Amino acid sequence: MIEPVPTTADDICALVLAVPDVVRLHAGRFGEVATYLPGRRITGIRLGDNLIEVHVVVAGQVPVRETAQLIHAAVATSVATPVHVYIEDVAAA
Repeated sequence: MIEPVPTTADDICALVLAVPDVVRLHAGRFGEVATYLPGRRITGIRLGDNLIEVHVVVAGQVPVRETAQLIHAAVATSVATPVHVYIEDVAAA
């Protein structure tokens, strides 16, 4: 059995933002995607018991599917929970 690695929303945020072509995290269509912490929230990362969601805006310099795969690989190697990546937008040049 694989034991979960203690990973915080801050750790996941840093991993995601380190992926080439990621411009920023995105709050989702209605601003609902976030992890709430004491006194602050991390927009674009939703930590659940059975799922981690990552919502981002990309630059579009790399194929979107490739960027999504890189984000998934970066996060999935650090957690034991399934990771879903959502490309919410491509930034204007």
